[in-house]
Amino acid sequence: MTSVSIVVPPTSRTGHRRTIIVVLMIACVAAVVLSVSVGSVPIAPGQVLDVIADHILPWSVSIAATDVEARITWEFRLPRALLGLIVGSSLGVAGAVLQAVVRNPLADPFVFGISSGASVAAVATLTLGLGVLTAVSVPVAAFGGALATTLIVFGLAQRRGRVTPGRLILAGVAMSYLLSSVTSYLVLRASAPGQGVSQVLSWLSGSLAAAEWVDLGIPAVVLVVATVVLILLARILNALLIGDETAASLGVDVGRFRLVMFVITSLLVGVVVAVSGAIGFVGLVVPHAVRMFVGSDHKWVLPTSALAGGLLLVVVDIAARLIIAPSELPVGLLTAAIGAPFFLWMLRQSSKGEA
Repeated sequence: MTSVSIVVPPTSRTGHRRTIIVVLMIACVAAVVLSVSVGSVPIAPGQVLDVIADHILPWSVSIAATDVEARITWEFRLPRALLGLIVGSSLGVAGAVLQAVVRNPLADPFVFGISSGASVAAVATLTLGLGVLTAVSVPVAAFGGALATTLIVFGLAQRRGRVTPGRLILAGVAMSYLLSSVTSYLVLRASAPGQGVSQVLSWLSGSLAAAEWVDLGIPAVVLVVATVVLILLARILNALLIGDETAASLGVDVGRFRLVMFVITSLLVGVVVAVSGAIGFVGLVVPHAVRMFVGSDHKWVLPTSALAGGLLLVVVDIAARLIIAPSELPVGLLTAAIGAPFFLWMLRQSSKGEA
C-alpha cells in the first residue's frame, strides 16, 4: 500500500492564520463589552454599546442607559477594560520578542527582571515624591528603570564579548530577586503607611482598578508603534530564533540588534507597568500558546500575541472582580496563579529536552 502525504499549501496556512486573528479580534471586542457589563451595577451589553456609540458617533441618538449607567460605562469601566487590552497586548508582544532574542521559551518580562526594574523606579517615584507630575514622571521613571535593568542584565550576560541565552535568563532572574528586595525596602521606609503604602502594595500586585482615560494614551501609542516596527523586523527575529549565525549571515549585527530589541521591550513593559503595576507571566504563557496555532513566523506571532495577550488579561480581570465579589482580587495574583504552574511545566519540558 502506498502512503500519501498531504502538503498544506502556503495560501491555506495563511488563511488559517488570518482566521485566527479575526476570531481573536471579535473575541477581544466581546470581552471588552462583557467587562464593562459586569459589576455591582449590571449593565446590559446593548446599553454598553449604546453609550459607546453616543460618545464616538455624533449621529447616534438612541440611548437606552440611564445617566448613572452611562457614567459608570464611560468614565470607569470602559477605560479599565481598554487598559487591560493594552497592557495584555504589550506584555504578549514583549514576551514574544524576548523569547526570540534569547532563544528560550522561558523568557518573559517578569522572569527577565524588566518588570521588576520598572517597578523599582515607579515605586521610588510614588513613595519618595521624585516626580512633579505623576502622570508623566511615573511612566518615564518606569521606562528608565526597565531600560537600566535590561542594560545591566545584558552586561552581566556577556562573556568574552558574547551574550549567551542561558546567561541572560540567569542574570535576569538574579536581578529580579534583587530589585524585588529594593522595592520592599522602599515600601517599608515610605511615610504615611496608612495611605500611600497601601496603594503601592495594591499596585505592585497588578491592578487595573484605578484606570482612567488619561492612562491609555501613551501605552496605546507605544504599543502600536512598537508592534509595527517589530513586525517589519520579523524576518530578522525569525533568523535570530534559529541562531546567531543565521542572523549574521543576513548581514545583521546580532549584538546591536539584540540590544535594540531590549530597548523596545523595555519601553513596552515600562509604560504599562507605570499604569497597571507588575503583572507577570502574560508574556510567558501567550507567545508559547500562540506558536502552537500560527507557527514561529513572527510576522504572525507578534500580532496574534498582541490580541491573545489583551484578551487573556481582560478575561482574567473579569474573573478577578467576580471571584470574591463585591471585593476584587488584584489581577496580578490571578495571572501568577495561571503562569507559575505553566512556568514549572515549561521548565520540566525544557529539562526533558536536555536529558
